[in-house]
Amino acid sequence: MKQKQEQEKIVLKKKKKIIKTDFFKYQAQTTPHPLAMQISHAEGSYIYDQNNKPYLDFVAGVSACSLGHKHPKVVSAIKTQLDKYLHVMVYGEYIQEPAVELTKLLAQHLPEPLESTYLTNSGTEAIEGALKLAKRFTGRSQIIAANNAYHGNTMGSMSVMGFEKQKQAFRPLIPDVNFIDYNNEEHLEQITTKTAAVILETIQGGAGFIEPHKDYLQKVRERCSQVGTLLILDEVQTGLGRTGKLFCFEHYNCVPDVVVTGKGLGGGLPIGAFTTSKEMMDCLMDKPKLGHITTFGGNPVIAAAALATLKEITTTILIAGTLEKEILIRKHLVHPLIHEIRGKGLMLAAILPSSEIANQVILKCQDAGLILFWLLFEPRAIRITPPLTISNDDIIKGCNIIKEVLNNIPKIK
Repeated sequence: MKQKQEQEKIVLKKKKKIIKTDFFKYQAQTTPHPLAMQISHAEGSYIYDQNNKPYLDFVAGVSACSLGHKHPKVVSAIKTQLDKYLHVMVYGEYIQEPAVELTKLLAQHLPEPLESTYLTNSGTEAIEGALKLAKRFTGRSQIIAANNAYHGNTMGSMSVMGFEKQKQAFRPLIPDVNFIDYNNEEHLEQITTKTAAVILETIQGGAGFIEPHKDYLQKVRERCSQVGTLLILDEVQTGLGRTGKLFCFEHYNCVPDVVVTGKGLGGGLPIGAFTTSKEMMDCLMDKPKLGHITTFGGNPVIAAAALATLKEITTTILIAGTLEKEILIRKHLVHPLIHEIRGKGLMLAAILPSSEIANQVILKCQDAGLILFWLLFEPRAIRITPPLTISNDDIIKGCNIIKEVLNNIPKIK
């Protein structure tokens, strides 16, 4: 028996090594140095590696796993739908109950006139659809976005990315896109009768979790209304309860013409959505027909998972709890090397003295059993976006790990 167990361990070890080798050989990489942690399983606020070591998840799949991992209600909804049907037809042709119920529930929780939702496969595809909608509805071509903005990585979304270093290798991109500084009211004069849409993140994500100041979004809204420009708010990261409201724009008394969601809506499955008025959305169905098309958008299994996720978020105390958990994090994450904590709710970024220290903290915390991550355009930041379901005890545990790692960071000259 003992010999058999030893043989099984050897076989398992070889298999793990082969999978890691195959990961680098066959699966396309996004950076030269991926974290390459091999996953066994995940549940709640924890991810487990191939050695069954637990890691407390302070990232939630980059804000995607709102209810943590393998939430029972999401898993149940997926299994129930699996027994009925999977993909049956391209989006918009057949009536599929999960998608209808999901879009209806979204409308019930959004202010007027936001009532018609187009379901897509990802946040970046939803941004593409929103940009097309703005051009089609207004008959204008100019788009205004913000410096240091991130809205996705397809060609249209990259065109409104406000970080030239990231996109210069892929030019030419979509023309007639101008950029303003987020929170700069003087730049709002650049929004004119030639502007189809202004697209902004409600809180800038990749830039370092930058919040709007001094009624900035209200003033953007007013300027857009004055000149007939649509306001698109990107809530792919901020939406679905993460900041203490179901939609982050509710904090700022600003209702957009189009709101884009994704990530946290899917319960761990891929999804995106853009929502607007029925009048605006209808312009994509004619002249030309099929103005925006997707094969798998509104997939019934994904829609069922999203519906279960949205129901759980809107019928429990999770949303209010995010603000209480923010207070807890700010209370327990005090350290001389943390210059500030930006953000709102469970969308937080701890700003450290340098990118070198941030890199060390992220990597050493992983060794210590805590998952943190980077932000795109703010190298001094560490991302803290745990599941909304994380317990207070796990929050304190994670904060203590960060402080312990910071205590042992060697001085960088």
